[in-house]
Amino acid sequence: MEFTFSTANEIHFGSGISRSISDILPADFSSCLFLTGSSLERHRNILSDLADNGRNLETAAVYSEPTVDSICSLMESVSGFKPEVIIGVGGGSVLDAGKAVAALIANPGDPMDYLEVVGKGKPLPHPAIPYMAIPTTAGTGSEVTRNSVIGVPENGVKVSLRSASMLPRWAVIDPELTYQLPRSIAAYTGMDALIQCLEAYLSRFANPLTDGIALEGLSRAARSIRKACSEKLDEDAKSDMCVASLCSGIALANAKLGAVHGFAGPIGGMIDAPHGALCASLLLPVLRMNAEIANRRDPNGVVSRKLSHIAKVLTGNASANAHYAIAWIDSLIKELPLKSLGDLGFQTTHIPKAVEMSAKSSSMKGNPVDLEPADLKEILEECL
Repeated sequence: MEFTFSTANEIHFGSGISRSISDILPADFSSCLFLTGSSLERHRNILSDLADNGRNLETAAVYSEPTVDSICSLMESVSGFKPEVIIGVGGGSVLDAGKAVAALIANPGDPMDYLEVVGKGKPLPHPAIPYMAIPTTAGTGSEVTRNSVIGVPENGVKVSLRSASMLPRWAVIDPELTYQLPRSIAAYTGMDALIQCLEAYLSRFANPLTDGIALEGLSRAARSIRKACSEKLDEDAKSDMCVASLCSGIALANAKLGAVHGFAGPIGGMIDAPHGALCASLLLPVLRMNAEIANRRDPNGVVSRKLSHIAKVLTGNASANAHYAIAWIDSLIKELPLKSLGDLGFQTTHIPKAVEMSAKSSSMKGNPVDLEPADLKEILEECL
């Protein structure tokens, strides 16, 4: 056995902790670029804390999932400011944009030089500047991953800018920031966290550390995702989902993912749909295909045993097998405000390109069984 493991330099977790991030940020970091979504006012308490403690602040907004053009525009808008640290407060799009900016400030030039798949894929010659990631959704786990997902619309794909130096220096997880999430966003981000735990656990690159972390996240998501997505606030459920998201990010950063995310990246570049919603729409057909192939090739092998263990965690039934997991997930998806892949805008005409691009994706390499192009096509057809 041989593996490596890394995560954010510091992880801080607690309700209300975001209101005093100056206590976390070392005093010698005085110049801060603050990135958030469309509303700065939502994070006035965080900004006031920084300003009251003598930080020199520049703010910028991230309005949508990052693309090469939007990252270049963001870089240009802050070009006159020389931050010592980037602080990103928001969902996965904001956090990913922050990681990209932190990397490219230290490595100026064309982002395409460093992008995977459609770019040159060059390694970053210089470490990213320090980054503090503060999520406001419980889903992506981006606060503890080493990549930024960036859209390249002219190629119709989303790909990663990736480097070990892009791991945030500080991950600050405050469940209170997720309390006001609309039910639909809580659902698809929560499903992303659950799926990332599931795929990291099944990944062919999993190791004992990622297995334990992924299972902890999966267990918390299983018991709390329904309550976290209800109209009535359940603080314990929201906290559970934040832990699940954190676990999913740590696990995927060290074990990779699988076919759900292998599809979601390319498809996300083809249609305008939230990443977590895409993942939820793909989960059942992918899980069925993986279970069928694993059972056919090696019914008593590692993948089949892990699928049975997932079923036990999800259902609480000590006798459960993969079929129970599939039924449990099917029931969950029907209860939550989620859309099918077709309803999200994917059409039969998209299938050939999606099959071609997903086969090349980095996430697909972690899938626990090998999937042939015919298998990929069958999965997508089942989604429609």
